[in-house]
Amino acid sequence: SPSCPRVGGACPRRVSSVLNRDVKQFGKKHMFDASEETCWNSDQGTCQWVTLDFPRTVKVSQLHIQFQGGFSSRLCTLEGCRAGEELVKISDLYPEDINAMQISFAVFQVEETVLDKLKITFEKSTDFFGRIVVYHLGVLGERL
Repeated sequence: SPSCPRVGGACPRRVSSVLNRDVKQFGKKHMFDASEETCWNSDQGTCQWVTLDFPRTVKVSQLHIQFQGGFSSRLCTLEGCRAGEELVKISDLYPEDINAMQISFAVFQVEETVLDKLKITFEKSTDFFGRIVVYHLGVLGERL
């Protein structure tokens, strides 16, 4: 909707890991390329995460995450801050892992928060080895 544009697309970002360090096939850029065929696939290990640094201050109101079933997170912790400040916790989100064979799409209303940086930590992977697979990550809100 026009009142709630995507704000997360072009910002520099970091991820905790990439499966087999194969950035070409599984890198972070695939969360933002709007392709159904590509994804970010983390390596194994607990608490994978993504950070977004927005080029200008944003007010975040919604988060869209599309996981591969079986490689999602039962708990996502959101933290954010203004430029030069320390991250503070915003909220906990609880995605549902609908089916191990399908892609689960979760839309979260976020308590409107003004920030320059956002970190999403995937605390409880549904995968035994802690891997997370994200096809799509959308941050909606407004640029200030």
